[in-house]
Amino acid sequence: MTTPHPFDQAIALTPAGPHTYSGATSPAYGNMVGPFGGITAATAMQAVMLHPQRLGEPISLTVNYAAALADGAFTLMARPVRTNRSTQHWLLEITQPDAQGEPATVLTASAVTAVRRETWSVDDEPMPAVPPPDRVAQANIAPHVAWPQRYGMRFVTGSIPERWDGQGDTSLLQMWVRDEPGRALDFPSLSALADVFYPRVWLRRAKPVPTGTVSMTVYFHAGAAELAATGSGWLLAQARGQVFRNGFFDQTAQLWNEAGLLLVTTHQIVYYKE
Repeated sequence: MTTPHPFDQAIALTPAGPHTYSGATSPAYGNMVGPFGGITAATAMQAVMLHPQRLGEPISLTVNYAAALADGAFTLMARPVRTNRSTQHWLLEITQPDAQGEPATVLTASAVTAVRRETWSVDDEPMPAVPPPDRVAQANIAPHVAWPQRYGMRFVTGSIPERWDGQGDTSLLQMWVRDEPGRALDFPSLSALADVFYPRVWLRRAKPVPTGTVSMTVYFHAGAAELAATGSGWLLAQARGQVFRNGFFDQTAQLWNEAGLLLVTTHQIVYYKE
């Protein structure tokens, strides 16, 4: 019997009623506090993918982290609220019991799925010219934190500063990344990979200040066929911040496969503390 990939174990959901699933966090994707935000987003996407009423494939996912997800069990609601001829709109929510045992919201989300049709198409955001992954050294970041060990990361530029001296001058990061051990790409794993970047303020400022993602949106530009063609190959991930101001910064990012196809663009707003 084949042992499931750690990712599949982490996003496993059990039907628990109409539009409702039960799940539990996985120590394999633990962060410094609670689970890695990307695995939580992936779990929300998994609920959509499992839902028997789903129309088409994901084109967007927005996740709002209302509170820190505690280690342990949770309940996930995924409900299609409007289905049109080509698009379907979803509301999602994760709850956990509060101190009084009452359900408390820790995450809200929305998603859109759609039936993709062949049309005129063009990529206006070309993949940067970088060395191939076999010419870039493997990084070992945060060995005391579980989730980074679930990914192969090879930094082209923007690796974690060697000196925390407050003298950073850029937030640009480019790296090759893939699941570790290898796993064929799908929409849940792509949702997690959209959040695989360490905080941009750490690089821009060269200071490891406390941070936390508040909201993240992922736009899926590739369908199931393109993901299948990508397989378990490397993705080039690029991220940069645009504004760091008054305790919040944004991040915009892109992920391409090795063939140069842009799979995802993603944006998030992140809290940071002095």
